[in-house]
Amino acid sequence: MRSIIRQIPNFITLMNLSSGVLATIFAIDGHLIWAGIFICLASVFDFMDGFAARLLKAYSETGKELDSLSDVVSFGVAPGAILFTLLEFSLFGKNQPIYEISANWYQWIILFSALLLPIFGAIRLARFNVLAGDEPFFRGLPIPSNGIFWASLGLMLEFPKYHEYFETIYSTKNLVILGVFMAGMMVINLPMFSLKMKNLKWSDNWYRYVFVLLAVVLLATLNVYGLALTILLYIILNVIFYLAKVKL
Repeated sequence: MRSIIRQIPNFITLMNLSSGVLATIFAIDGHLIWAGIFICLASVFDFMDGFAARLLKAYSETGKELDSLSDVVSFGVAPGAILFTLLEFSLFGKNQPIYEISANWYQWIILFSALLLPIFGAIRLARFNVLAGDEPFFRGLPIPSNGIFWASLGLMLEFPKYHEYFETIYSTKNLVILGVFMAGMMVINLPMFSLKMKNLKWSDNWYRYVFVLLAVVLLATLNVYGLALTILLYIILNVIFYLAKVKL
């Protein structure tokens, strides 16, 4: 029974992986809303497997590696597929099988810039596994945050409340800039605070409380639009804290 219980976190991790695979399939097929939904579902499983491992004291090297492999798919490959399809829409106005795409060399470069997300995501996770220490913060953007950002760009298509901004948000130029930016943020050496708290003291966690408060306001007022802005807010706050030499 104990050996079965120890597999519960791994089972949850596999649900993360399955959600990432489904998100990738939907994204390639042009169903970006469902792709976004499954990436968000993967992020829930990603949180739950760690929680279950701590609760059941079921840590293992296999579970650690499985978690990283699942994260590459759910928050690297699937977002890359979303970006690829968004670039297809911006360049050609439609989603089509890759062998039917009629593009010049410049357009192919633009399309394959989406590969930066899974590539840099894999580098980020590999570096994290090798260099993981006792630092109370992350080095670079956590890969689930990258996944949620691109999931929100898929979900926004279902909520045309700010449809007048779609032409700007989903322009080829801005999509490429966002892709390069988010990929770079995953491998940058910038310290980024974790939401895990050792205590509830304001003096030790004030920046976390500020972020959570602002994130709640964004999500409450902008719904799925607030998801992407919350991730950008997280990045901006960490840059400000770094420049201001705030101890995380």
